[in-house]
Amino acid sequence: MDTAETGTALARRIAAAALWAPSVHNTQPWTFGLADDRVVLRADAARRLSAADPVGRELVISCGAALFTAETALRVHGRDPRTALLPDPDRPNLLAEVVFGGAVAAGEAAAAARLLAKVPRRRAHRTAFRAVPVPPRAVERLRAEAGREGVRLAPVTDEHAVAALAALTRAAEHVQHLDAAHAAETARWASRPGADRRDGVPAAAYPREAPRTDPDFAARDFARGRGWGTGASAGESAVGTVLTLSTPGDDRADWLRAGRALQRVLLHAAEAGLAAAFHTQALEVPELRAFIRTRFCDGEYPQLVLRLGVPDGTGPAGVRRPVEDVVIPEP
Repeated sequence: MDTAETGTALARRIAAAALWAPSVHNTQPWTFGLADDRVVLRADAARRLSAADPVGRELVISCGAALFTAETALRVHGRDPRTALLPDPDRPNLLAEVVFGGAVAAGEAAAAARLLAKVPRRRAHRTAFRAVPVPPRAVERLRAEAGREGVRLAPVTDEHAVAALAALTRAAEHVQHLDAAHAAETARWASRPGADRRDGVPAAAYPREAPRTDPDFAARDFARGRGWGTGASAGESAVGTVLTLSTPGDDRADWLRAGRALQRVLLHAAEAGLAAAFHTQALEVPELRAFIRTRFCDGEYPQLVLRLGVPDGTGPAGVRRPVEDVVIPEP
């Protein structure tokens, strides 16, 4: 790692790392303003999912994941991030400023480097999990990591609760499948085979037919019956460990913290050889999200439902837009 680099060259490196953060449907809904002493994170409202995410909650969570990645990258370069969330209420797309602080300890930079190395290799998992239990100690560590962001990561251990969340996910997927606006939105962000686009979900990243779990957690239907996606047999998949990610409040600052916590959890999970499958359909239906809040999150606001497990193989290489497409000069 190069701890001597400064100015806009360093800011550009931070942005180049941050753009590999996870985002809903790989929409990459962010821009980065570059200055000599800071990186400014803004939401790209044009990339919001208008049907699934009308208020921009998932968009801001995605940007929160990019924010954590930027902070981690800055530590790798030996500088302490001094982050201000939502620094200007009159500019709603302005989400955070990461100012380059003083030097960090060598051990902190090395720990950040281990996490950052996982960023371009981490994938949303859409194929099978192995029938290998997730170690309880790993779950506890991930809960603690989420807690560092003020966010609760809670495993769902009761079999009836797991079955209920699976049923809610299936119901939401069915409702969205029948809705023309949702179907068109999914089609917009699901790439056809051979497409060379640098955003969205490439055909190599989703199965032609999703594996089934018991109870069955419905996956996004990116293939839409067209025979697209990987040719792997659907088969059976272990459920893994089901978790909810929730916050005490439900404003943009909470969503940013949820995104930070998500990326923190995903990178530490990758260090432990684990991957995550996301099932957010029910949280995109207001009535179902309210039900999950009261019944499964002790009144906190659910931001994500996910499963952690041991992946059956490695996923394809990810796609991202060039850094030139997401950076702008900052006055």
